Amino acid sequence: MLDIQKIRADFPILTQKVNGKPLVYFDNGATSQKPKVVIDEITKYYEEINANIHRGVHTLSQLATDAYEVSRGKIQQHIKAKFAHEVIFTSGTTHAINIVANGFAAILNKGDEILVSALEHHSNIVPWQMLCQRTGATLKVIPMNEKGELMMSKYDTLLSSKTKIVAVNHISNALGTINPIKEMIEKAHQVGAAILIDGAQATPHLKPDVKALDCDFYVFSGHKICGPTGVGILYGKEEWLNKLPPYQGGGEMIATVTFEKTTYADLPHKFEAGTPNIEGGIVLGTAIDYLNEVGFENIAQYEHQLLEYATTRLLEIEGIRIYGTSKEKASIISFNIGGIHPYDIGTIIDKLGIAVRTGHHCAQPIMDFYKIPGTIRASFAFYNTKEEIDIFVEAIKKAKMMLS
Repeated sequence: MLDIQKIRADFPILTQKVNGKPLVYFDNGATSQKPKVVIDEITKYYEEINANIHRGVHTLSQLATDAYEVSRGKIQQHIKAKFAHEVIFTSGTTHAINIVANGFAAILNKGDEILVSALEHHSNIVPWQMLCQRTGATLKVIPMNEKGELMMSKYDTLLSSKTKIVAVNHISNALGTINPIKEMIEKAHQVGAAILIDGAQATPHLKPDVKALDCDFYVFSGHKICGPTGVGILYGKEEWLNKLPPYQGGGEMIATVTFEKTTYADLPHKFEAGTPNIEGGIVLGTAIDYLNEVGFENIAQYEHQLLEYATTRLLEIEGIRIYGTSKEKASIISFNIGGIHPYDIGTIIDKLGIAVRTGHHCAQPIMDFYKIPGTIRASFAFYNTKEEIDIFVEAIKKAKMMLS
């Protein structure tokens, strides 16, 4: 069992008031809050070892390089990658997906096919559309049902020898659906396709085991797992990362440069051009240490309790409709009430100190499927409480009464 009050004390922002009310932060799907140990580590980096990495012989540069590479090793162990050089630091999930999509431009031919799902965030749709425009490949979409689940029989039908890469999220940011990615990975490999898993929404709730999953690529962002913004991870199997050309050219990613020819550095530096977000990379390791100390099994169990409690309480409200009712679901609830616009409810409950997300959540095709402009999304983390859910439900009832 988690000591929630002790955990909440680790997060300074949770003690503040918003609009004169105690903050109830239910926008964790957008970004997580940061524990004091992460905030302190950011300060420590700039106060004690701030220097560029991999390039200097002086002491501070060596200290910064060592800390950066130690963090890479922590992430390798966390996701169970075979090699540390399969872990590429990026600016976030979007950057990581674009690296892979850009690399596949050298592989795809006209008539090849890329599969994405109807549940994807825009960052796992648009780069593949751009790739299709460049190569003449075709984008195919795995459809979803009313529960917000992927239609796996349709996935089977869409897969073929023409399929070169499948890109699918582990957990839907808009609905909370947990996709059967192990099965999807196995089926993609049966037709010779690579597969990329967008783990941005999954990594706050579980530890991905990329070796057991056997995925070719797994991507996620630091800011959703109690780390800083502006840093993320691209995991790729060594053979795939060696096969893909670099995304950007510049310093650090080279072996030799002349005006006639450039040769590229070995992994991971081939994909890490320029000065990276050094502090972000180092402190991402700190955030992962913190979450592992809390324990992902504890996190998953507690967040499931929050999800069940919030679902029960919200269903007390007449006229509510919850979107995304899959059997396997993370601690995200998207809903609307009657004909009230989600933005209006979000604005009112903000005045009561409650932070939720309203809109299409960068998943417009999902909203189009349900024929709605957007939803109210409450996304819970392990530092939230049932008492906060009670405050939230009462605020929703008040907003409904004001807007009806």
